[in-house]
Amino acid sequence: MSRDRKPARRDSGRFAYEGLERAIHEKARLGILTSLMTRREGLLFTELKALCSLTDGNLNRHLKVLQEAGLVDVWKGSQKGKPQTLCRLTTDGRRRFLEYVAVLEQVISDAAAARTATSKSTARDLLGGWSPA
Repeated sequence: MSRDRKPARRDSGRFAYEGLERAIHEKARLGILTSLMTRREGLLFTELKALCSLTDGNLNRHLKVLQEAGLVDVWKGSQKGKPQTLCRLTTDGRRRFLEYVAVLEQVISDAAAARTATSKSTARDLLGGWSPA
């Protein structure tokens, strides 16, 4: 290692939260996945639409993203002559969602710890001698 190169800090990337997948992190998709977690057997499109307060078009688009990411399966069929669409988490989708929730729990824990530390410090302590111009 060259002399002018500094070793990586121990906390480098500490708050990068790599486990927050973009496919899951969007508000509507987070709601869809949370809804599907509550019903292992899946939900009909109309039930999911109502639970997440989405339009047909929005739900359809978000389901396509989740399907492409391997998080949900969508089956089209009919019951009593009416078209039905069933949406369900894949096994991998369920695992990845639980991993995602664990990372969110870490975000909350870190934020709570920072809040506690901040409330014990004054603004001047936090700024380390800096002041607004």
